Amino acid sequence: MANNFATEGLKRMVFGQGSAAQLGSELGLLGAGKVLLVLDPNLAGSETIKPALDSLAAADIDSVVYSDITREPEPAEADAAAALGKEKGVQAVVGIGGGSTLDLAKAAGVLVTNPGPCTDYVGLDKVSEPGLPVICLPTTAGTGSEVTFTAVFTRRSDQFKGGINGRQLYPFAAILDPLLTVSCPAYITAITGMDALTHAMEAFTSRRAHALSDLNALAAIELIGRHLRPAVAHGENLEAREGMLLGSHLAGLALAQAGVGAVHAMAYPLGAFYDIPHGEANALLLPYVLRYNLMACLERFADMAYALAELPDDLSTAEAAAACVEEVADLSLEVGIPTSLRQLKVPEDSVPAMAEKAMTVAVPIANNPRQVTAAELEIIYREAFI
Repeated sequence: MANNFATEGLKRMVFGQGSAAQLGSELGLLGAGKVLLVLDPNLAGSETIKPALDSLAAADIDSVVYSDITREPEPAEADAAAALGKEKGVQAVVGIGGGSTLDLAKAAGVLVTNPGPCTDYVGLDKVSEPGLPVICLPTTAGTGSEVTFTAVFTRRSDQFKGGINGRQLYPFAAILDPLLTVSCPAYITAITGMDALTHAMEAFTSRRAHALSDLNALAAIELIGRHLRPAVAHGENLEAREGMLLGSHLAGLALAQAGVGAVHAMAYPLGAFYDIPHGEANALLLPYVLRYNLMACLERFADMAYALAELPDDLSTAEAAAACVEEVADLSLEVGIPTSLRQLKVPEDSVPAMAEKAMTVAVPIANNPRQVTAAELEIIYREAFI
């Protein structure tokens, strides 16, 4: 694992029940009198976000709303949001919603100040000028988008999925209010929670992992292991919601610091080809990829096992490492994640094409702790059909 590292990113983070009501004061720190509000369409008129919106009015801040957002957004949606922001002369962007909404808000922030369409910036560090400051309020505990430098989009016309990646994408601030996640349905809670676990585990086993990313990843794994089941079982369990939101945030930090691996590379084709939500794809694939990667770093798998679950302390390293994979599989099953790609109606004859496409997601493939080839990715995909 890497020994040298540098960190950058989020400038402010507010955490706690009721913290959404601080949105107006946070924007006041930026001197923003008019903001672009990128809002999950399912939240329009919701009481859940009323404290945040009321805080804008109290701070005398005008907002223009963009909410024409699909489940896995197209680049054109970011262009449309940015065009609205330019037209209205906004000084900041606020994203309220799940990962797709927050990604779109981050992209809109840089597209307001940089020329050209969203597709010009897909890749790494292609955005040259700083964007408008962005404040993110997640309503799911899973993506960690409020703390990452990535905005992912899907082009359905050519079955492409990729992101704008780079330091200009980091939000200015994140407001983490567990009350915003209470209305999240059980299944969405499950897939976003397993998505967060994927971020933490892939960051911990990444070839670029380092001391700080390890601290964040292990803390996230522990929080998710303790709180995901009760959050899925009863959405109004505020202790569980708070634990999951903090776990998701720490997993996002670990992701931003160390990167992810083959789970993410393999999930991209499922989204691009079959419009499967990113969190659902990650959640399903995680146990299969962990099983493949196990031999590469037994000690790290053992560390993850003890963070995730209560295990006897006299297990050998190999026994604890193997237990990690089984504990993840059990957790996934208990919270209702599909165990087979057949359940998501993915045709098995698409495996070669998916493996080929996954190999083009170069950075996660390079980060994976065990080397992979297209042939080996095919084997993992086929195991996920059993």
